[in-house]
Amino acid sequence: MNEIRNSLRTSLGESPLSHVSGYRPRVLVVDDESTIADTVTRILSLSGYAATAAYDGDGALETALIPPPNLLITDVMLPGMTGIELAITVKRVYPDCKILLFSGQAATADLLTRAKRGGHEFTLLSKPMPPRDLVAMVAMHLRPGMVGAPAAAA
Repeated sequence: MNEIRNSLRTSLGESPLSHVSGYRPRVLVVDDESTIADTVTRILSLSGYAATAAYDGDGALETALIPPPNLLITDVMLPGMTGIELAITVKRVYPDCKILLFSGQAATADLLTRAKRGGHEFTLLSKPMPPRDLVAMVAMHLRPGMVGAPAAAA
């Protein structure tokens, strides 16, 4: 089993901050399709992130209370509040939290346009996304120097 984990870590990449004294950036993954949320969480956990899954906006807000995430990855189309509404709320409470939205639906363009008009810029990822690309995008958004991350060792 450890051999499989090590192979996945090597092929997927690791957190850019995992070498810093056990620090693991916190990532909250939100998707109403539990298989997707759980799979993304697993991929990120194997890549050195402290990833947690939630399955709707209310559950995500509850999960984000303590400790706050460094990065929120949320589906745009969620039951109840949309992922964009969730992202705006999380950003209001935790301004240093990075946001990635993902969606497999073309209908999200209108929601993103409205958010942009309201002064909110978000990166949109397409579903499905290869695991290696997902980990690379997360690493890019959580690179050393982000607010709340320890400084990289010299």
